[in-house]
Amino acid sequence: MPQTILTLSTRGQGLYEFTDQAEAFVRAAGREEGLLTLFVRHTSCSLLIQENADPDVRTDLLSFFRRLVPPASDPSMGWVVHRAEGPDDMPAHIKAALTQVSIGIPVARGRLMLGTWQGLYLFEHRDRPHRREIVLHLGP
Repeated sequence: MPQTILTLSTRGQGLYEFTDQAEAFVRAAGREEGLLTLFVRHTSCSLLIQENADPDVRTDLLSFFRRLVPPASDPSMGWVVHRAEGPDDMPAHIKAALTQVSIGIPVARGRLMLGTWQGLYLFEHRDRPHRREIVLHLGP
């Protein structure tokens, strides 16, 4: 079964689309049908299937999650104990826990069965740049 690790470099908090890389992996595998499983190997980022047509959607998602889980330096987050890696660390873990680290997408006729406006995103929750690894596995 085809499998690879995709490495994405982030520049801080944001949504980083990697739909093209996932589609290229499926094409190269030469499989007509199956299930593409995506798994991110980190605890402070996550994976999303989200609209890829209007960039305002990404902007609004980032704003929503910043309001939902502000940095540990915010007075409302005084209860946070884990602060070893900075004020964005524990909030990043919370955001990752609220979203998902694994996604399964059906493959048919050699293509991902995403909807017209759907794209695959790495959702980076940390402020500083990181290199993130996503495992892509195409199963039966």
